[in-house]
Amino acid sequence: MGVTDAPLRVLAVDDERPALDELLYLLGEDPRVGTAVPAREATEALRRLNDALIRDPDGPEGFDVVFLDIGMPGLSGLELARTLGGFTAPPLIVFVTAYEDFAVRAFDLKAVDYLLKPLRKERFAEAVRRVAELVRAGQGPRPAGPPAPAPAAPGPGGHVPVELGGVTRFVPLADITHVEAQGDYARLHTGEGSHLVRIPLSTLEEQWRAHGFVRIHRSRLVALGRIEELRVEGGNLTVRIGDRTLAVSRRNARDLREMLTGRATGRAR
Repeated sequence: MGVTDAPLRVLAVDDERPALDELLYLLGEDPRVGTAVPAREATEALRRLNDALIRDPDGPEGFDVVFLDIGMPGLSGLELARTLGGFTAPPLIVFVTAYEDFAVRAFDLKAVDYLLKPLRKERFAEAVRRVAELVRAGQGPRPAGPPAPAPAAPGPGGHVPVELGGVTRFVPLADITHVEAQGDYARLHTGEGSHLVRIPLSTLEEQWRAHGFVRIHRSRLVALGRIEELRVEGGNLTVRIGDRTLAVSRRNARDLREMLTGRATGRAR
């Protein structure tokens, strides 16, 4: 947005219903806030933000600021903030948390404020004031198209480009052990950590099939060559990759067995 006195458009994210309700109440009491949209998890928040970017980032469905919890299952608030940092025009961030330990990391991510639970009305109003001033000064999000998704196909040298806070890292495809779906995003796991990319798992399945990745579950791909153990217990199939044990769905179990058996037979020859 440019210089404006328009009411703030807020996305409130917290996985705990009482905390989210309190946050929405305080936002609704502040005259500087126009809309306050709830989200119960970070992946839902990402979906709403992406939808707003695609439709009209400067319209009523866009967001100036995200009031964001840190400790959430799946994608954490800090991980969501890092992802938003890669947007062309990211919303402002205000962290709302019960933990003091993450303040330094939060401000490294250029958060506007860091509020501790239980929230105090005066302190909360101060955070809203700071956001309103930044948006008025043109330091909030501006009209922009959606961020380009990270390319799924490996680039030169078999590396996958991963965007993080405006920096592009190149992760060797050979280092990726498995991939898990997180809404419209996918988390790439390596032996050193993980990376979030904005691309559906179905797209990765199609483009990485030739590189030895297979689906073992509706929300998971694995690198076939990284499977160290196949185990059946109580009629349920699992695979072991390093120190991770991953469940295989009944739908994918037969195909996986055949692929692994074929691989073993090929080696024996």
